Amino acid sequence: MPRQQCTTITVFTVQSFSREWNIWQDQSRSFSNNGISVNAALSTEKVLTFQGLTSDDFRHPLDLQNTSLLRAIPGLELIAKSIMGPLLEQVLVLENLSTSIKIGPQQLPNIHTLLTDAASILQMDPPELYIRQSPIPNAYTLAISGRAPFIVIHTALIELLTPLELQAVLAHELGHLKCNHGLWLTVANVIGSGVVSTLPAVNGLVTEGLMRWLRAAELTCDRAALLVTQDSRVIVSALMKLAGGSPSFAAQLNVDAFLEQARSYEEASSSVIGWYLRNAQTSNLSHPLPVLRAREIDRWGQGPEFKALLARNRLPRSPTMVATQQQPLRSLGTSAVPASLRQPVRQ
Repeated sequence: MPRQQCTTITVFTVQSFSREWNIWQDQSRSFSNNGISVNAALSTEKVLTFQGLTSDDFRHPLDLQNTSLLRAIPGLELIAKSIMGPLLEQVLVLENLSTSIKIGPQQLPNIHTLLTDAASILQMDPPELYIRQSPIPNAYTLAISGRAPFIVIHTALIELLTPLELQAVLAHELGHLKCNHGLWLTVANVIGSGVVSTLPAVNGLVTEGLMRWLRAAELTCDRAALLVTQDSRVIVSALMKLAGGSPSFAAQLNVDAFLEQARSYEEASSSVIGWYLRNAQTSNLSHPLPVLRAREIDRWGQGPEFKALLARNRLPRSPTMVATQQQPLRSLGTSAVPASLRQPVRQ
């Protein structure tokens, strides 16, 4: 996403995150019983890796639909690849190396562990990770021209979220890479900055299509986050904080109340007038509304696709199961798209 100019600065302190990390580690140790290690205890409950996981196992149907629509626009993919040329690629790489902190085993290792663990669960290599000083809680992914992709997180995000919630955000960004969103994601971000708005092929309809695709892609990546956390409440809590949270009152926020708010919004916007107003509200947004994302991930977390993914990776792995695990879950059928997420059909 394009950088935003701000006049205030959020001071990031490693100590504050370390305190949260230690609390989380202490809570994890409380699961240990009669000498059983944490990892051994969790292995019977939490899936530690999804063997043979492909993007088709969790991709949102709206993501599939809008990706096909983008690819059907003549010449758009070629133009997108030309926009993402070596010069822009080098600019972005140098920008992060010069203005951010690169996270690794010797630099903020706790956050690095969150990333590598999430990547392992999703069966993928971890990308480079940078942290940037910003008062805007945000994270974004860039992947261009086959170069090593990278994720950028803002300091305000670390101040706002717990370690589990931060890992959910990192897993969300990994979802973009797992689903090969890199090209269209970067194009959407560059177009959003106004850099290439004068190109003939990038007209209003193309921009609208890219934003619609981007909103759908976000729903897919929320599912990737759920595969890592395996607790939809963690993701809903992160969405709630991004909608209106603050470190000063985070302990008073209520996930159940936010989900009830999401259900109320869905009901209020289910009429014909509400449907048009909702689409007018979201048409220029790069992300779906937080309440709709919360409702959608809560729904998918209770559905058959997610439960089947968990079940097939919790069972003992026989040779037959290994072969089965290589097959996508399309036999379950595509999840129905809720009316609250459907886009109007252009005649």
